[in-house]
Amino acid sequence: MKAHTSHIQYDLCGTILVIFLSVVWFSVPLFAADKAEKWQGVDEAVVEKIAREHGREASKPLINTDQGDLLLFVFLTAGTVGGFTAGYFWRTLMDGRKTKQPDQGKSSQSPATKPR
Repeated sequence: MKAHTSHIQYDLCGTILVIFLSVVWFSVPLFAADKAEKWQGVDEAVVEKIAREHGREASKPLINTDQGDLLLFVFLTAGTVGGFTAGYFWRTLMDGRKTKQPDQGKSSQSPATKPR
């Protein structure tokens, strides 16, 4: 009998957890929509305000990253380049060793000890 009641308790806890997470998941957009207008970024609140006070208006950016997935693509490209670079120099990064430089015509013996 004990095994049967513990199984019911797990089902009840799981059901309550799913209901709670569903309520939280679907109510988040309702609260986020109200606060979007209330909170401004630093650009709007500070930089643009000071620029208007000094007679300058905001201009359009050269590369507008607000359109589509351009900003996502830029971060993806930077992450890929950084990942390949870190992978290529992995041993240098982790071991802290410098790569071996060629001698460039210099001998390891001092001039006094060279054979004649």
